[in-house]
Amino acid sequence: MRSSNITDLTPLAPFAVSLGDPAGIGPEIVAKSWVMREARGLPPFFAVGDAASLRAVWLGPIAMIGSPEEAAAAFGTALPCLQVAEAGDIIPGTPGVDGARTAFQSLEVTVGLARSGSAAGIVTAPVGKEQLYGVGFTHPGQTEFVAERCGVAPHNAVMMLAGPSLKVVPITIHIPLAEVAAALTIDLIRARAITTAKGLQRNFGIARPRLAVAGLNPHAGENGALGREEIEVIRPAIESLRADGLDITGPLAADGMFHARARETYDAALCMYHDQALIPIKTLNFDDGVNITLGLPIVRTSPDHGTAFGIAGTDSANPGAMMAALKMAAEAARARLAYVG
Repeated sequence: MRSSNITDLTPLAPFAVSLGDPAGIGPEIVAKSWVMREARGLPPFFAVGDAASLRAVWLGPIAMIGSPEEAAAAFGTALPCLQVAEAGDIIPGTPGVDGARTAFQSLEVTVGLARSGSAAGIVTAPVGKEQLYGVGFTHPGQTEFVAERCGVAPHNAVMMLAGPSLKVVPITIHIPLAEVAAALTIDLIRARAITTAKGLQRNFGIARPRLAVAGLNPHAGENGALGREEIEVIRPAIESLRADGLDITGPLAADGMFHARARETYDAALCMYHDQALIPIKTLNFDDGVNITLGLPIVRTSPDHGTAFGIAGTDSANPGAMMAALKMAAEAARARLAYVG
């Protein structure tokens, strides 16, 4: 249900953008997004991290702020930056321990600002997990970290990859392919599907979401000839979800789910493993794909790409996905204002 007293003109607090690893392309794509703020209709935002990482790759104006409240006033003439820590000597393309520690602190601060209502939501620039693990980060990724800080159980926080032409959710994420079949359960599929449907309503304003579920095996198992996961796990989960009132189909052969006509039949595709979901979204929406976390009490988005250390500092990073993440964060925040569950 949508409320009638919320419009696109309803003011939002600025969005907090963690700069990610200072040696990656995060600072560059955040700065370029600010430059394109008016042309792309981006919402007000402020960077959280070490301003030196911005200055290492950009000569534009930076406004140092002491609180999120100062960001909106500064946004029109300079990129607001909330300093959290110094990253030491910053060499684009060369990650280090100090930079990882700053990225960790930046992420922590942005989550806190959104939870307190000081920021309308958060957008997280890419981090180097190998570097983060060396400074005490113990989560598989930023999604799991944000979920824990928000008090949300891992199975209730769903990673959706969304672009202009496709939205996908991996049921299992960062685990070896050899472990996927054993990890799939009826309860896991149900939890992911329910959170996805609720997230589409709450963040995208889709009143009755249509979900399509991929099979695990080739040709969705061919009635057991190529595997029994569809029969024993996936189909029972779908049937129980349909009995609960969800508009859900499957299991479908994954190789026929992502062409243009097929995509018109659903709002989001639930896939059984990481690459089954991410290969189509990155093929179709590589430069504007967004990672949005569903099931959280806050809005969180991220560009659907990594740190790209190999091109950091070369002024060649494409800010398209960061700008898309900012726009989607604003759209989700407004949809939440209008949503009455």
